[in-house]
Amino acid sequence: MTENNLSSTHVIVIGNEKGGTGKSTIAMHLAVMLMMEKYKVAVIDLDGRQGSLSKYVENRRAFCEAHKIVLPTPLLYRFAPVDDYAEIPADIKKLDTTIKELFSTVDVIIIDTPGHKNYLFEAAHQYADTLISPITDSLVDLSSIADIDASNGQLKNPGPYAEFVWNVKKQLAAKGKPYLNWIITGNKTTALKSRNKNFIFEVLIKLGKLYGFRFCSGFKDRVIYKELFLDGITVLDMQQDVLKRKMSMSHLAAKMEIKNLAEFICP
Repeated sequence: MTENNLSSTHVIVIGNEKGGTGKSTIAMHLAVMLMMEKYKVAVIDLDGRQGSLSKYVENRRAFCEAHKIVLPTPLLYRFAPVDDYAEIPADIKKLDTTIKELFSTVDVIIIDTPGHKNYLFEAAHQYADTLISPITDSLVDLSSIADIDASNGQLKNPGPYAEFVWNVKKQLAAKGKPYLNWIITGNKTTALKSRNKNFIFEVLIKLGKLYGFRFCSGFKDRVIYKELFLDGITVLDMQQDVLKRKMSMSHLAAKMEIKNLAEFICP
C-alpha cells in the first residue's frame, strides 16, 4: 500500500469477522447502483473458496449472453483460495498491484472479504476509504463487535472485529489517512418487529459513538435477494427496458433499502 492514497478512486471494503452476513449481496447491489450512476466500478473477490460475488457476476454475464442483452456489470478480479501460506508475499503483492492498476481506470473499487480473518482479509482493510460491515439481528453476530451483558445492555469488552478495526484505524492514521468511514449495516434482518432486533440495533447505535462507526438499518431478509442470484440480476435491474419485469411491493421496498444504504454511505 502506498503511504498515502492520492488516487481519486474510492475503495469500499465489505468486511466482518463473521460469515453468513450477506457481504456479497451488498457488494453486488452497490456495484450495480454505482454503475447506473455512471461510475466505473471494479469488484475484487477475496473469498476464493466460496466465491459468492464471483458467481454472482458470472451468472450475470451468462444471463446477458443467453438473452442477448446488456446490463451494467462490474469488472471482476477473483483471488484463489488461501491454502499455501508460502504464497503470502505473492498474494499481497498481487492485491497491491491490482488495486494500483485500477486506480487509473475506475472510480470505485469494491472489495468483498471472506467471513474469517486471513492475510488477504487483513491486507484489504488497509486500502479502505469506506468500510461496510453487515450484521444480522443475532447476538452471535453482535459478539464480533462487542461482548454485551444481555441482562442490562452494558458493554463488557470490545469484540474481535472491533479491536481489529481499531488497529486498522491506527495504522491508516500513521500513514497519513486519519479518517475511515466505517459503517455497520443491518442485513438479512427479520421484517418483523422483535425485542431482540430492537435491542441489537439500540446497542449498535450507542456503540457507534464509542467505536467510531455509523449504523444503518440496511436490508431485510427478503426472498427476492436470493431468487435473483442465479440470474445474476439485482433488484435495481427489474425496471430496465431490456427486462421489463413487473415490480412487486417487495421489489420496491428492496430498491429503497439499497438507495438508502448508498445515500448513507455518501450523502
